[in-house]
Amino acid sequence: MDLEARDPNYGERTRASFKRQGFMHHLGANITNVAPGFTEIEAPFAESLSQQHGYFHGGVVATLADVASGYAAFTLLEPNASNVTVEFKLNLLAPAEGTRLIARGSVIKSGKTLTVCQSNVFAVSGSGEKLCATALATFMALPGRAERAGRTN
Repeated sequence: MDLEARDPNYGERTRASFKRQGFMHHLGANITNVAPGFTEIEAPFAESLSQQHGYFHGGVVATLADVASGYAAFTLLEPNASNVTVEFKLNLLAPAEGTRLIARGSVIKSGKTLTVCQSNVFAVSGSGEKLCATALATFMALPGRAERAGRTN
Protein backbone atom coordinates (compact mmCIF):
# COMPACT_ATOMS: atom_id res chain seq x y z
CA MET A 1 0.00 0.00 0.00
CA ASP A 2 1.40 3.39 -0.97
CA LEU A 3 0.94 5.92 1.81
CA GLU A 4 1.52 9.64 1.49
CA ALA A 5 2.70 11.87 4.30
CA ARG A 6 0.53 14.97 4.83
CA ASP A 7 3.53 16.83 6.22
CA PRO A 8 6.54 17.30 3.92
CA ASN A 9 8.70 17.46 7.08
CA TYR A 10 7.28 14.22 8.53
CA GLY A 11 10.71 12.62 8.95
CA GLU A 12 12.25 15.49 10.88
CA ARG A 13 9.07 15.94 12.95
CA THR A 14 8.91 12.20 13.75
CA ARG A 15 12.56 12.05 14.83
CA ALA A 16 12.17 15.22 16.94
CA SER A 17 9.11 13.78 18.68
CA PHE A 18 10.91 10.50 19.34
CA LYS A 19 13.77 12.39 21.01
CA ARG A 20 11.28 13.85 23.50
CA GLN A 21 10.36 10.36 24.76
CA GLY A 22 12.21 10.00 28.04
CA PHE A 23 11.43 6.30 28.29
CA MET A 24 12.99 5.60 24.89
CA HIS A 25 16.11 7.41 26.09
CA HIS A 26 16.06 5.30 29.26
CA LEU A 27 15.90 2.10 27.15
CA GLY A 28 18.76 3.27 24.91
CA ALA A 29 16.41 3.05 21.92
CA ASN A 30 16.93 4.88 18.63
CA ILE A 31 14.67 5.43 15.68
CA THR A 32 16.66 4.04 12.74
CA ASN A 33 14.26 4.28 9.80
CA VAL A 34 11.34 6.58 9.01
CA ALA A 35 9.14 6.48 5.90
CA PRO A 36 5.49 7.38 5.30
CA GLY A 37 3.53 4.82 7.32
CA PHE A 38 6.63 3.01 8.61
CA THR A 39 9.21 3.27 11.39
CA GLU A 40 11.96 1.10 12.76
CA ILE A 41 13.30 1.34 16.30
CA GLU A 42 16.29 -0.47 17.81
CA ALA A 43 17.33 -1.00 21.43
CA PRO A 44 20.53 -2.68 22.64
CA PHE A 45 20.47 -5.37 25.30
CA ALA A 46 21.29 -4.32 28.84
CA GLU A 47 20.96 -6.29 32.08
CA SER A 48 18.64 -3.55 33.33
CA LEU A 49 16.20 -4.47 30.52
CA SER A 50 16.22 -8.20 31.22
CA GLN A 51 13.98 -10.56 33.12
CA GLN A 52 14.97 -13.48 35.36
CA HIS A 53 15.97 -15.78 32.46
CA GLY A 54 18.26 -13.21 30.86
CA TYR A 55 15.93 -12.33 27.97
CA PHE A 56 14.68 -8.83 27.21
CA HIS A 57 11.73 -8.20 29.52
CA GLY A 58 8.32 -8.51 27.88
CA GLY A 59 7.57 -4.94 28.92
CA VAL A 60 10.47 -3.73 26.79
CA VAL A 61 9.24 -5.80 23.83
CA ALA A 62 5.71 -4.41 24.26
CA THR A 63 6.94 -0.84 24.57
CA LEU A 64 8.99 -1.03 21.38
CA ALA A 65 6.05 -2.61 19.51
CA ASP A 66 3.72 0.18 20.67
CA VAL A 67 6.13 3.00 19.92
CA ALA A 68 7.13 1.68 16.47
CA SER A 69 3.46 1.43 15.49
CA GLY A 70 2.61 4.79 17.01
CA TYR A 71 5.30 6.59 15.10
CA ALA A 72 4.32 4.80 11.89
CA ALA A 73 0.87 6.38 12.37
CA PHE A 74 2.48 9.70 13.36
CA THR A 75 4.29 9.96 9.99
CA LEU A 76 0.91 10.35 8.25
CA LEU A 77 -0.52 13.07 10.51
CA GLU A 78 -1.05 16.72 9.64
CA PRO A 79 1.85 18.96 10.76
CA ASN A 80 -0.02 20.30 13.80
CA ALA A 81 -1.32 16.95 15.10
CA SER A 82 -0.15 14.29 17.53
CA ASN A 83 -1.55 10.88 18.43
CA VAL A 84 -2.08 8.47 21.31
CA THR A 85 -2.57 4.72 21.63
CA VAL A 86 -6.20 3.70 22.21
CA GLU A 87 -5.90 -0.08 21.78
CA PHE A 88 -3.00 -2.52 21.77
CA LYS A 89 -2.72 -6.31 21.46
CA LEU A 90 0.57 -8.16 21.69
CA ASN A 91 1.49 -11.76 20.96
CA LEU A 92 4.82 -12.89 22.41
CA LEU A 93 6.04 -15.59 20.02
CA ALA A 94 9.53 -16.50 21.26
CA PRO A 95 12.00 -15.44 23.95
CA ALA A 96 13.51 -12.05 23.18
CA GLU A 97 17.09 -13.24 23.42
CA GLY A 98 19.86 -11.36 21.63
CA THR A 99 22.15 -8.38 21.50
CA ARG A 100 19.39 -5.98 20.45
CA LEU A 101 15.74 -5.69 19.51
CA ILE A 102 14.39 -4.23 16.29
CA ALA A 103 10.75 -3.15 16.14
CA ARG A 104 9.21 -2.38 12.75
CA GLY A 105 5.86 -0.63 12.74
CA SER A 106 3.64 -0.08 9.72
CA VAL A 107 0.24 1.39 9.00
CA ILE A 108 -2.49 -1.00 7.90
CA LYS A 109 -5.30 1.57 7.56
CA SER A 110 -5.04 5.31 8.06
CA GLY A 111 -8.25 7.20 8.81
CA LYS A 112 -9.09 10.76 9.76
CA THR A 113 -9.38 9.93 13.47
CA LEU A 114 -8.19 6.33 13.93
CA THR A 115 -5.20 4.56 12.40
CA VAL A 116 -4.63 0.82 12.68
CA CYS A 117 -1.02 -0.41 12.68
CA GLN A 118 0.95 -3.58 13.07
CA SER A 119 4.42 -4.10 14.38
CA ASN A 120 6.87 -6.96 14.55
CA VAL A 121 9.68 -7.16 17.06
CA PHE A 122 12.81 -9.14 16.26
CA ALA A 123 15.58 -10.30 18.61
CA VAL A 124 18.95 -9.99 16.89
CA SER A 125 21.82 -12.36 17.62
CA GLY A 126 24.79 -13.80 15.75
CA SER A 127 22.43 -16.07 13.83
CA GLY A 128 20.32 -13.17 12.53
CA GLU A 129 16.85 -11.88 13.35
CA LYS A 130 14.22 -13.96 15.11
CA LEU A 131 10.61 -12.81 15.30
CA CYS A 132 9.74 -12.66 19.00
CA ALA A 133 6.53 -10.61 19.02
CA THR A 134 3.81 -9.19 16.84
CA ALA A 135 1.28 -6.50 17.74
CA LEU A 136 -1.85 -4.84 16.43
CA ALA A 137 -2.62 -1.35 17.67
CA THR A 138 -5.01 1.54 17.08
CA PHE A 139 -4.06 5.20 17.44
CA MET A 140 -6.24 8.28 17.73
CA ALA A 141 -5.20 11.48 15.99
CA LEU A 142 -5.23 14.66 18.06
CA PRO A 143 -5.50 17.48 15.49
CA GLY A 144 -4.20 20.84 16.66
CA ARG A 145 -2.84 19.30 19.85
CA ALA A 146 0.85 20.03 20.15
CA GLU A 147 3.18 17.75 22.06
CA ARG A 148 4.68 19.13 25.24
CA ALA A 149 8.09 20.67 25.03
CA GLY A 150 10.83 18.62 26.60
CA ARG A 151 13.91 16.56 25.99
CA THR A 152 15.53 17.15 22.60
CA ASN A 153 18.44 14.71 22.71
